[in-house]
Amino acid sequence: MEITVTQMYQIENNGHNMGFLKKFMMENAGAAAVRRLIEKLGNVESKTILIFVGMGNNGGDGLVMARHLAGYSAHTIVVLLGSPENIKTEESNWNWSILKKMPSVKLVTGNNLDFDFIPDVIVDGILGTGISGEIREPYASAINYINNTKCFKFAVDVPSGLDPQTGNTANIFVKSDMTVTFHKMKQGIPKRKDLTGELYVEKIGIPPEAEEGVL
Repeated sequence: MEITVTQMYQIENNGHNMGFLKKFMMENAGAAAVRRLIEKLGNVESKTILIFVGMGNNGGDGLVMARHLAGYSAHTIVVLLGSPENIKTEESNWNWSILKKMPSVKLVTGNNLDFDFIPDVIVDGILGTGISGEIREPYASAINYINNTKCFKFAVDVPSGLDPQTGNTANIFVKSDMTVTFHKMKQGIPKRKDLTGELYVEKIGIPPEAEEGVL
């Protein structure tokens, strides 16, 4: 069953109000995404994994992934596309604060995309469901960097620049090899298999009761 983006927001809010907090959803989303990635690649030990994160909850999923990947001994670099004080949500902020205490994860902030390494994997946690209008800097440069780098590309929830409701794209968009979306498939995502690559839906612990009155 495919759902709308609005329905997904309502289901998340219902779950949160039941006490299954959004930070738990984020934790389970990031953990499920890492499991899929490791299942695909085998061992990630000593692989260089570059994670681009935006300022919203899509970025938060990427922050959770960074912590889990560090636990699997991947060489993990997180690029926050903005400054930490502009992180939009409590749950993303909470995950950023954990990474700040982890020397095993390299944190980069701001607009410099001039890296001294070639990643084995890039994780796209830039823009999620809340896409609207033209994609601006520094997100635009990050998306171009992803598309121009030869490695395995993994999108969290939706490739950045793809509207998960309509399947339309913004002025620029990520072309990924694999996409893991969460809870239920959003209507627009399967229309663009050329951008999602292999596509999976993972449960993240949202109670089925959170769907009552929505679906």
